[in-house]
Amino acid sequence: MSDSVFQHLHRVVYAECTVGNHVYYARYLDMLEEARGEFFRRGGWPLLALQENGTVFPVIEVGIKYQGMARYDDLLTIELWLTELRGARMSFGFCIRHANGATLAEGHTRHVCAGLNEKPKRLPEELTEALSPFLRTQREIS
Repeated sequence: MSDSVFQHLHRVVYAECTVGNHVYYARYLDMLEEARGEFFRRGGWPLLALQENGTVFPVIEVGIKYQGMARYDDLLTIELWLTELRGARMSFGFCIRHANGATLAEGHTRHVCAGLNEKPKRLPEELTEALSPFLRTQREIS
C-alpha cells in the first residue's frame, strides 16, 4: 500500500447487521464516517477542533459499489485517499476490504468545506498542505 492511502480497521458489531447476519447497506456510511474521523485525527486535525474553529465538511455526494457481504465480528480494513482537494471541495475514494482480502465495497464521498453558517468556504490552507500527501491522481487510482 502506498503512503497516500490511509487504513482504518473496523470490527463489525452486532448492531450493524440484519437478522440475516450481514451488514445492512447503510451502515457502511457509518463506517466511512468513522474512518474519515480517524483520518483527520491521526493527521493532527481532529474534526471537533475544526468544528470549534468554524469549519465543517458535510457530505454532498456518495457513490458505493457493493461487491460482497460482511458479517458480525468480521474484521474490515477501510482504505481512504483524497481524489480532490481544492477550493471548497474535498473528495475521498475508498475501498472496504475483508480480512481475507476480498473487496466488499468501493466508491467515493464528496464534501464541501463550510462554515457553521452552512455557507461554502475555501479549505484552510494549512489543512490543504497537511492533507496533500493523501491526494492521488486518476492515474494512481487506476
